[in-house]
Amino acid sequence: MVPAKDVAVAQLMSSHRLRPFELAPWICAAAVWFLLPTYLPFATQIVVMILFTLSYDIVVGYAGIVILGHTAFFGVGAYAAGLLTVAGWQEPISGLAIAVVAAAAVGITAGSIILRTSRLTLLMLGVALTLLFGELANRFANITGGHDGLQGIATAPIFGRFDFDLFGHVTFIYSIVVLFVAWAAVRALLYAPFGRSLVGIRLNPARMQAIGVPVRRRKLIAFTISAGLAGLAGGLFAQTTQFVSLDVFGLEMAGTVLIILVIGGRGRLYGAFVGAPAYMIVQDALAKDDPVFWLFWLGIILILVVLFAPGGLLGLASRIALLVKSKWRVADTRQPQGERR
Repeated sequence: MVPAKDVAVAQLMSSHRLRPFELAPWICAAAVWFLLPTYLPFATQIVVMILFTLSYDIVVGYAGIVILGHTAFFGVGAYAAGLLTVAGWQEPISGLAIAVVAAAAVGITAGSIILRTSRLTLLMLGVALTLLFGELANRFANITGGHDGLQGIATAPIFGRFDFDLFGHVTFIYSIVVLFVAWAAVRALLYAPFGRSLVGIRLNPARMQAIGVPVRRRKLIAFTISAGLAGLAGGLFAQTTQFVSLDVFGLEMAGTVLIILVIGGRGRLYGAFVGAPAYMIVQDALAKDDPVFWLFWLGIILILVVLFAPGGLLGLASRIALLVKSKWRVADTRQPQGERR
């Protein structure tokens, strides 16, 4: 008989194996590059939102920390990367590293305070955090540009060779590489015992505490990692758009990332990869067809998603796949033994 410990290790190792469907986002990115070259700037925006939503999914989908103030870390990363280039340091990769460190520092500081609360109090403190940083950015307009936005952001060529061109070729590849590295790190983290413990904390924090898991510390670590990843998305946003406004601290951005996660499916790792393109493509199409009332149609779509796909598009796809598989098994068992051979 195989020991239970060996079985658990085998299951953990098998979860780390790359599955064929996990190649889909990168195949789609290659298809966009070759088939839709005129849409590369828009595709880069989608990549940034995927990265931001991926960071948000860590706290909401896995750790169960419902917060609306995640845009604070996105904005901190954006302003950190932007101010760095304005000050004269224009090397992009180190700029992203500074954005991650700045956002993570804010995350661990804020998290150590607001994670002592829960539910509505936690939600309100998150909103207050975003409003606080937005007002700070507006107050020091001589540094941040205030309502006019932070301008003059110029990024040096990557590795001294690849310039950020007007048509978005380099920025798209750069963004995809950053997203891939972040995805690989997050995937390894969430499929590790640490990620499994986050799911347990989300489902039953009292039981996890009873078996010796440091719930508050794990939440703070996840919150800090998520904040750093959001800062990475913000820094990438500043470098690719070469402009940062106070909107990065706006509640509209906070609502957008929540909607994207709901559409894609929370706690599924790939919800961001499905939700961000779906939301932004539909939003762009509706805004073009009906510039005045496009929000009305978007609201109708969201209502339908919540009612008929509460687990998001990925959850709906999983339900359909299970239904098809169960019907196939039933049909297979009904076949005569000779036919099955």
